[in-house]
Amino acid sequence: MSLFYNNKIGRGHSNEASSFQQSFLLEDERRSIRLWLDEMDHYRHQSTDMIVSNAKKILGLEYKVIGYGVFRVVFDLNNGYVLKVAIRRQGLDCNATEVHLYRNCSQDLRKHLCPVKAFGHGWMIMEKMSQQVPDDLDHRKKISALIKEFRENGIRPGDLNPENLALSNDGDIIIIDYGHFNRNV
Repeated sequence: MSLFYNNKIGRGHSNEASSFQQSFLLEDERRSIRLWLDEMDHYRHQSTDMIVSNAKKILGLEYKVIGYGVFRVVFDLNNGYVLKVAIRRQGLDCNATEVHLYRNCSQDLRKHLCPVKAFGHGWMIMEKMSQQVPDDLDHRKKISALIKEFRENGIRPGDLNPENLALSNDGDIIIIDYGHFNRNV
């Protein structure tokens, strides 16, 4: 269990309090996510592909899946945002880590993190960013400098690979998946 999840976000549905946050998802969609979370452990021994397939059926969301990893599935909300839903218990930690890090890191680091717009138990909404980072010497140097900056601020940027990066409209490198980042102890 993540340090961020236990100490900063908490458990249960109480973090869905803001009407601004709830405006991203309909009540039926939030209810479907809660239903999936209640059923999620029944599928834990299946392959990730099978878990995603079962999650899509149980969730019944009308949105297109644009990606998934071992712990979360990502839906395109068709409004400039994506919805990340946990598909394994560790996905809850990844969501909590992203929320905590985005809310609590310095402004200098935050400008490189994809903005978290809303969250609740088992889900989060972020801006959709799809412009890929070019694989060239200049951008590799920028990524190395970014890794160094996070480490100097006590954060280990785990799982930082090209699939987890995007470019902003201004050409800045943005980390779109930082659920495996850790604070150094």
